[in-house]
Amino acid sequence: MSQVVWWCELLVVLSWVAAGICTLRGAGRWTLGYRVLTGLGLLMLTGLILWLWWELGRPPLRTLGETRLWYAVLSVAAGGVLALRLNVTALRLPMLGLGSLFLCLNLALPQTLDRTLMPALLSPWFVPHVVVYLLSYAVLGLSAAVAAWRLLRSQADADLPWRLVHAGLPLLTFGLLMGAVWAKEAWGHYWAWDPKETWALLTWIVYVALVHLERGLLTRPRLSLTLIAGGFLVVLMCWFLVNHLPSTEVSVHTYSRQ
Repeated sequence: MSQVVWWCELLVVLSWVAAGICTLRGAGRWTLGYRVLTGLGLLMLTGLILWLWWELGRPPLRTLGETRLWYAVLSVAAGGVLALRLNVTALRLPMLGLGSLFLCLNLALPQTLDRTLMPALLSPWFVPHVVVYLLSYAVLGLSAAVAAWRLLRSQADADLPWRLVHAGLPLLTFGLLMGAVWAKEAWGHYWAWDPKETWALLTWIVYVALVHLERGLLTRPRLSLTLIAGGFLVVLMCWFLVNHLPSTEVSVHTYSRQ
C-alpha cells in the first residue's frame, strides 16, 4: 500500500509543478493548463485519501504522513477558491508550493505514513486548524510580499495588499478559534497562555489593528504598504522564532519533545 501512496503522491507533485509552470508562462492556453493540471492533482489526491479510508477502515488521520495528505489537498483547494474569488493569480504559486511541500515531505520520509501521532494530535480539529492557519499565513505572506515589492518599486498602490489582508484575517480568526476548541478537547481548557498561543493572539491583534487603521491610511499608501509588510514579522515570530525561546521548553505545542 505504501508504494501506491508514494507513486500517487509523486504524480500529484508533478501535476502541480506543471501547473505552476503554466502559471508562470502567462494567460490564454496556459491558464487552461493550470486549471486542468491543478484539478487533476486534486482529483488524484482526493481519490487517494478516499481509497486509504476504504482500505484502512477509518479516516486517514492517525499518522503524520496521513495528515500531510489532508494538508496538501485542503491547502490547494482552499487557495484555489480564494484566488478565484479575489481574482488574484499571484496566489496560485504559493498554494501549489504549499501543497507540494507537504507531499514532498511524505516522498522524502515515507515511513511517516506509519508513524502514529501523539494522542492530542488525533483530534478531528487538528487538520482543519493547521490547514486554515497555514492558508492564512500564505495569504498574509503574499500581502506582505506584494507590499514590500511595491515599496521597492516606489509604487503607491496599496489596494491589493489590503484585499489580501482582508482575506487572511478571517482565516487567522477561524484558525485561532478552532485551536481553542481543539485545546479544550485535548487538554481540558480553551486557553493556557502557552507561548505559541500568546504569539498567535498577538498576531491576530496586529492584523485587527491594521484593518481598523485602514480608513485613516487610505490617503497614505506608502505608510500602508510599510505597515502591511512589517506586520508579517509578527507572523514569522509566531510561526518560527517562538520555537527557539526558552519558554517553549514546556510548551504543549512542542510535540517533538513529548
